[in-house]
Amino acid sequence: MKLLLHICCGPCAVYPVKELRSGGAEVTGFFFNHNIHPYTEFRARRNAVREYAGMIELEVIYRNEYLLEEFLANVAGNPQSRCGYCYRSRLEETAKTAAELGFPAFSSTLLYSRYQNHDLIREFGEKLGEHYGVKFHYDDFRRGWQDGIDLSKEMGLYRQKYCGCIYSEKDRYVRK
Repeated sequence: MKLLLHICCGPCAVYPVKELRSGGAEVTGFFFNHNIHPYTEFRARRNAVREYAGMIELEVIYRNEYLLEEFLANVAGNPQSRCGYCYRSRLEETAKTAAELGFPAFSSTLLYSRYQNHDLIREFGEKLGEHYGVKFHYDDFRRGWQDGIDLSKEMGLYRQKYCGCIYSEKDRYVRK
């Protein structure tokens, strides 16, 4: 199976790519993360994906646009629902790109994180897959959480300390 895998960051890709490849999938990465703030963090995560991809010979398609204003315009009115916008917009770009490039399936490394809403990611992925005519591949990669952490540390990959958006950065410092 040829699969386009949305990659949010290097460490979160380690376990899913390993699992997908061991299951026979031909994986191509897709970096599109317009939510990451500040720009220096965006660059650090993109560079970590490049470093990781070089280590394991993973082809990655990079969307280097830094669309902070677009992200904020879509979430500022209701920051509590930002994750839904974030999931949907990134999955939509992945599904659309998969369809344009002839990939029969797509998925996301968001499914690796214990902190993400899997039900919502799956719902959006399946709807967008139907819309664009590509299959959304769901796998609960959380089972490899510690394995991915250990491997990414062994590889020396940059490990971020928050989800990515300005609101999650705030949450990192301002506890409720």
